Amino acid sequence: MSTSYTEAQFGSFFDFPAGEDLAYLFANLHEDHAPAPASVPVAFGAMADPRKRAAGYQLGEGEASGAKRQRSPTSENSGGSNEGDQENAMSEVTAAAAAGVGRGGGRRLWVKERDRAWWDRMSSPACPEDEFRRAFRMSRATFEAVCEELGAAVAKEDTMLRAAIPVRQRVAVCIWRLATGEPLRLVSKRFGLGISTCHKLVLEVCAAIKAVLMPKAVQWPESQEAAADVAAVFHATSGVPNVVGAMYTTHIPIIAPKANVAAYYNRRHTDRNQKTSYSITVQGVVDAAGAFTDVCIGWPGSMSDAEVLERSALYAQRGAAGLLQGQWVVGGAGYPLMDWLLVPYTHQNMTWAQHVFNEKVDGVRSVARDAFQRLKARWGCLQRRTEVKLQDLPVVLGACCVLHNICERAGEAVDPDNAFQLFDDDMVAENPVRSQAAAAARDSIAHNLLHSGGSGSGAGFLLK
Repeated sequence: MSTSYTEAQFGSFFDFPAGEDLAYLFANLHEDHAPAPASVPVAFGAMADPRKRAAGYQLGEGEASGAKRQRSPTSENSGGSNEGDQENAMSEVTAAAAAGVGRGGGRRLWVKERDRAWWDRMSSPACPEDEFRRAFRMSRATFEAVCEELGAAVAKEDTMLRAAIPVRQRVAVCIWRLATGEPLRLVSKRFGLGISTCHKLVLEVCAAIKAVLMPKAVQWPESQEAAADVAAVFHATSGVPNVVGAMYTTHIPIIAPKANVAAYYNRRHTDRNQKTSYSITVQGVVDAAGAFTDVCIGWPGSMSDAEVLERSALYAQRGAAGLLQGQWVVGGAGYPLMDWLLVPYTHQNMTWAQHVFNEKVDGVRSVARDAFQRLKARWGCLQRRTEVKLQDLPVVLGACCVLHNICERAGEAVDPDNAFQLFDDDMVAENPVRSQAAAAARDSIAHNLLHSGGSGSGAGFLLK
């Protein structure tokens, strides 16, 4: 025979006034035992039976109310059986705790099993070098060197719940994502990690690359000796003297942002591709070997090359500050001619000397253009619109430039299968000449290039 109780009667069993929320009862039963998880349903069922729990409490004399003394005979006669059920339930809880789900053993953690066969094979020493190089755009030795440099910055400690992801796998997730531009769901399946975990790893490793490696890998030739070495290589190949860098600006496609969308609208790419395009800019200066010595990342794609230059640290901290006096940075027609920036002639009806000068300057500028072409060929994430948020893109693009320098200086060639054709529209600066002294120096260089057979030798090229 079953027995039912009113809320007042049920609450009186535990000295609760009528109307009080009885959920507190089940949240605090047996405080000396942690509640068993959902994987132990029998224990929870026994502990949740109010009649069985009520029979287990010993009430002191004088504490019981009239409602307590009016319990049915069935409830009183079944007390022994209820006590036995309670003991069985508590023994199951104790067994669950001993198995590691109670307070002493910690909470059991359920982790989804994922396939890691691909990464296990790639990380194995038995993996062929060519296969590893195709996957990560660099040799195993270069990859290990990057991991060693970043180890202290990206390593995590094991916890009581799980082992930390190794440094090599963290770096590999980031480099693979940059190299292929694969969607995160595919990166997740390949490495046997969660999608959100992969997204977090990419941003963390990119931030570490920017913080740890960029100051070492992207360096301007500050000293006179370093500048002279760069200038000597450029002079030998082009005949243009005192060149310490070649500059180029490219565009990285992005998804239309939610705010200030007009600023990122790229009209030139839209007109050429007949498809609405949005982009951000990357301005870079490279040395004679094609390694970046200065980068400016993140200005909206609607800006011209000259506008991006005027907002860069190169312009404010070096050019305008007079630190490039007597040196040239060579750029395209989209930049203005300045005391430190050498650009080609853009007017009509040029002389023969001016034609020769433009050819030589274009040869210098091609070093920067080819460097950007290799940059985009290595890191496929730069070739298409990415899932990375706009505010995180400068860090990701900066990491690509750093890794490009590491590969270039390690002699890592770009796989011909990954070749990429660079398309950036040449523009002409609205104010092409901003310094008459620079215009006179350019005419002198053009004259000497013509009459010296392209060697460009002779004094008088330095600005006074």
